[in-house]
Amino acid sequence: MFNKVVGYTCGVYDMFHVGHLNLLRSAKSMCDHLIVAVSTDELIQSNKNKKPVIPFDSRIEIIKSIRYVDTAIPQSNIDKYAAYEKLKFNTLFVGDDWKGSDSWNVYEEKFKTVGVNIIYFPYTQCISSSKLRKIVNE
Repeated sequence: MFNKVVGYTCGVYDMFHVGHLNLLRSAKSMCDHLIVAVSTDELIQSNKNKKPVIPFDSRIEIIKSIRYVDTAIPQSNIDKYAAYEKLKFNTLFVGDDWKGSDSWNVYEEKFKTVGVNIIYFPYTQCISSSKLRKIVNE
């Protein structure tokens, strides 16, 4: 019997760049169906106290158009376990800049109990939305 690998990742995806593409490409190579949650403008404002450069409607359209993405959904809650309870994915993809953080150590323990595999991808050092934002604001 074939067990389908359902992958999940999430992000702001503001000022879409090659680091985002690398993560999505790598994630899709390791799953049969990739769900990508795009943070809403309200979530970004409340969580990061920033306004995205690209509005939500445009960011989710960009994500929907990428061939590695099977399903794009809004993310209005940062709780990854709540997303699991709703979507029932079995693999979670995230950048390795989160590995070892208090919040992700908790997620690792929670997801271990339900058999969800967390895969950390190398952070693309040469580019980030924060670096792009800094350039735009100069």
